[in-house]
Amino acid sequence: MTYSFLMIGQSNMAGRGFLTEIPPIYDEKIKMLRNGRWQMMSEPMNYDRFTSGISLAASFASSWRLLHNQKDDIALIPCADGGTSLDDWSVEGPLFQNAVQQAKAAQKISTLSGILWHQGESDSNGQKHGLYREKLALIIKTLREELDAPDIPLIIGGLGDFLQNGMYGQYFNEHHEVNAALMQFAKDQQHCYFVSAKGLTANPDNIHFNAVSQRKFGVRYFKAFQEKNHILEALPDEDQIIETIHQKPLTKNEKHELLQVQWAMGTISADEFQAQVAKLS
Repeated sequence: MTYSFLMIGQSNMAGRGFLTEIPPIYDEKIKMLRNGRWQMMSEPMNYDRFTSGISLAASFASSWRLLHNQKDDIALIPCADGGTSLDDWSVEGPLFQNAVQQAKAAQKISTLSGILWHQGESDSNGQKHGLYREKLALIIKTLREELDAPDIPLIIGGLGDFLQNGMYGQYFNEHHEVNAALMQFAKDQQHCYFVSAKGLTANPDNIHFNAVSQRKFGVRYFKAFQEKNHILEALPDEDQIIETIHQKPLTKNEKHELLQVQWAMGTISADEFQAQVAKLS
């Protein structure tokens, strides 16, 4: 069986962690939706911009894999889009409609099991936080109705404490208010769980979570999903979980996928690629 999760929000859900900062995750039991079909996951997964990188999705899925039947697959539906506000995610707009279409396509070939949401940076100025909960409630209510999934768990993450220190800090002067709105929304809604970004750190732009923090965030998101509870502090074992994920031995198929990526990126030659593939045969 395949259990799928919709990724929705803006750039910190899409992921901007630098690909070279941490070991990659390859797992043939983790899929991503491409053109209506499942492919083996590779990062960046949510390719909304050429700057896409590490997101929380891979460590979320890997944490799921540590606890579930080896016969089952977990699949991710990447629909996040960087720089988008709640108005951009209005139920009449193309981003929302695309997410619905992608999730419905996934429902035909999987069991839709959760929604992963991270958004709010683009609503952290101009008093937009005042209507944040009202706008988000309509988006989530309509999404659940469209997907005929009234009880589907929704995991929402907090914003980074570093935002006002970044190169565009003046645009995030109300991020504490948005964080409060996100937390209150999660408390008010059934089947909705808030995940704190406490202690997480950023890329040099002080806008986007760095790769290590994205791994930690994914572990926290899964803990919230697993326990059906809010996660308000760093997890004591999140570093150990990430190390376990990174140290997982690769299967033959996963090694082949890694070789293809290395060849495509120009880090190994065609001769080296062919020689390594031959060793896998």
